[in-house]
Amino acid sequence: MNTQNAEFLKKTLLNLGFGEKLNAELDKQLEARAPEFNLSAQHEFNQKTVDYTLHFKAGDNQDMYFFNKYDATINHPENPAKNADQTFYINKGSGITAKEAFNLMEGRAVHKTLFNLEGEKYQAWLTLDDKNLTESGNKRIKHFHENYGYDLEKVIAGKGIKELEEPKTKEDILYSLKKGNMQQITVGSADGDKKFFIAANPQFKTVDLYDHQQKKIKREELLQPAQQTAKSVKQKEQQQEELPAKKQSRKSKLHV
Repeated sequence: MNTQNAEFLKKTLLNLGFGEKLNAELDKQLEARAPEFNLSAQHEFNQKTVDYTLHFKAGDNQDMYFFNKYDATINHPENPAKNADQTFYINKGSGITAKEAFNLMEGRAVHKTLFNLEGEKYQAWLTLDDKNLTESGNKRIKHFHENYGYDLEKVIAGKGIKELEEPKTKEDILYSLKKGNMQQITVGSADGDKKFFIAANPQFKTVDLYDHQQKKIKREELLQPAQQTAKSVKQKEQQQEELPAKKQSRKSKLHV
């Protein structure tokens, strides 16, 4: 067994969120020197079970093994028709993590550092395209590059989110949202603090808003109470300004 290759594969598994539980089985398979083999893993996120099948393949001389891809399946025991499958590819030990895969399959966006064909780094938001499939049925990945103009920090600023008042908490929330998580926030109001969940939506340059049961609601509910009050006052003033004009118009018609 190539110990250097084995250590690299173990580090890759750790970095991609599969931990160290697979290491013993990985060593066993590497010692067997089969042309290719699979490892199985299972995680639970948001009370949903995800099964993973990790694919390893030997190089030409069977001394080096490569972790090329993994399949992920979100299981819905109560309704198997809702089960979701997706294959994620690994490039030189880097790629979508196990948790990011779950978030993408749940319809949320993930922010990643990627490399172009010239090996240059770039930042992009990724989402799965439900309407654009490969021949094997895998959903293609949509890229929203930096020049697309989605600035998550600016989008959530000025919305009265209390967690953004503390620099460290703000940093943690932005990090979590970029990983594709649905993040709970607190917004102050005249009726007391309200809890919401938000998730990044780079395609429409906004955030999706959810109630405490994680059901999607209108984004307007995220407006600060002060903003809502100002909006109501402005609408009332406009109505009052329009009222005399309407009365005058009726009078004119009566005199004709």
